[in-house]
Amino acid sequence: MCGIVGYVGRRQAVEVAIEGLGRLEYRGYDSSGIALIGADRALTVEKRAGKLVNLRSVLAARPAPPATAGIGHTRWATHGAPTDRNAHPHTDCEERIAVIHNGIIENFAELRAELENDGHKLASETDTEVVAHLLERFAGDGLAEAMRRVCRRLEGAFTLLAVSVDEPDVVVGARRNSPLVVGRGEGENFLGSDVAAFIAYTREAVELGQDQVVELRTSGITVTDFHGAPAETRDYHVDWDASAAEKGGHDYFMLKEIAEQPRAVADTLLGRVGADGQLMLDEMRLSDQELRDVNKIIVVACGTSYHAGLIAKYAIEHWAGVPCEVELASEFRYRDPILTRDTLIIVITQSGETMDTLMAVRHAREQRSRVLAVCNVNGSTIPRESDAVLYTHAGPEIAVASTKAFLTQLVACYLVALYLAQVRGTKFGDEISQIIDWLGRMPAKVEEVLGTVEPVRALARSLAAERCVLFLGRHVGFPVALEGALKLKELAYMHAEGFAAGELKHGPIALIDEGLPVVVIVPSPAGQRVIHDKIVSNIQEIRARGAKTIVIAEEGDDAVVPYADTLIRVPAVPTLLQPLIATVPLQVFACELAAAKGHDVDQPRNLAKSVTVE
Repeated sequence: MCGIVGYVGRRQAVEVAIEGLGRLEYRGYDSSGIALIGADRALTVEKRAGKLVNLRSVLAARPAPPATAGIGHTRWATHGAPTDRNAHPHTDCEERIAVIHNGIIENFAELRAELENDGHKLASETDTEVVAHLLERFAGDGLAEAMRRVCRRLEGAFTLLAVSVDEPDVVVGARRNSPLVVGRGEGENFLGSDVAAFIAYTREAVELGQDQVVELRTSGITVTDFHGAPAETRDYHVDWDASAAEKGGHDYFMLKEIAEQPRAVADTLLGRVGADGQLMLDEMRLSDQELRDVNKIIVVACGTSYHAGLIAKYAIEHWAGVPCEVELASEFRYRDPILTRDTLIIVITQSGETMDTLMAVRHAREQRSRVLAVCNVNGSTIPRESDAVLYTHAGPEIAVASTKAFLTQLVACYLVALYLAQVRGTKFGDEISQIIDWLGRMPAKVEEVLGTVEPVRALARSLAAERCVLFLGRHVGFPVALEGALKLKELAYMHAEGFAAGELKHGPIALIDEGLPVVVIVPSPAGQRVIHDKIVSNIQEIRARGAKTIVIAEEGDDAVVPYADTLIRVPAVPTLLQPLIATVPLQVFACELAAAKGHDVDQPRNLAKSVTVE
């Protein structure tokens, strides 16, 4: 996820761009850059790797020339390491056109080869740079028409902004499956990946539709589809001010990130299936034969990522038929694990810098085991030191308590399990396609859950005085229970425990007291009838002892109704995929309960986003 800003008007474009980027830095801080068009039709580009402060320092030492049109970018790296060279904006051969980009251009390798065969010299490793050179081809048609022609050739999800010395008073933008919004001003207009980019100047916004190109001038905006036909837009008024801009109008980054989960899940799935229906994990870097030779898998992770690993175990063993263990990274190398060349270590990490996990990677590689990293941060240490990597594309996660990173880790692990099944032949192609089809429906299912969580928020507020909450689950519901409990510990600073429901009678039932809230995650009766019936019995057991039962169950499951004091419905999905939706109400529950207690939701006490010490 990258942040983008565009401006045309009476102000100095560099000031608008830098202020906008400051508000969008949560969207990416691998590098930042600006491109300005002056009245003399000269193009000025400045860009630096690292956080925005690096670019600010350059501009303070070497101020940009006057310009009233420009674009700015803060990058979360996907294609190409976060370096000065790969930072946006990118230019064409003659440095007359500059482009910035958010998203992924899936066919960039094909386009790059075509351009290089035509004599174009590309200077970066990014997918974005091909757009600048394609625009160069069609520059004689005008920048807006050139953008339309280029967009018709692109595959993937993208937002693009471009400026040209030939049209110094114009900024052109385009979008497909990636956000772009217009800000309307008086004698000035704005573009941004988020209204935060321009909220300091105007609250009047225009929402662009899918596959649209916008031409921005001081006098107004023109919007067309990719073929040049006039397009409809929706104007709206932003009812919050600049103080909330960084959070996109949400009270907390965590709420914003919970709301971003449908898009994050979709982005993680993007581009993973080829035209022939086969899974393509571009970053895999392990040969099919190496994966066939694997006789044991160990998943290694910490915290929330560990819970994703526990769910991955069910999918890997069920779909790929490979024995799988799950280990806490902090314990892994100290127990002298038995590792061989045929052991695959899957490490799961949001930041790619978690020290316990990094040391586990190094230990595994010393024992000659192969390592596959599931990670959210491009170019971080753990992916660099692993044999292969699968990036989750969740975008920056600012809140310490992980939400969208967790869901995208689950999706990545499902993809790994299916890829292993494909390579090892443990599932037929149509079976894999059916599961992939279900995965493709999950963003909409998560969105559906998000639309029904207001009763969960009310429930959380009503329990703000409680000192303890227990969570129960079976099968993949057990790791979900662990994750629900962890969120409550992290945010509400209260005692919370997750248990395997079948273990209840072996000790934990002694904790049940009159009025104790107990959250129970119920599996689908269609997919797991025996387990379903057993957990319904568990609910009856705790309710008979006075517990306040809070039951998460799929639509249509009426067997739980008589035993649920509070019933939270989720859509019916295949059993192994249920964690993607059952976790969401628990995230909202923990966030709202913590807020009701008056805690800092985004920065809980004693915690850091990435633990870089052992």
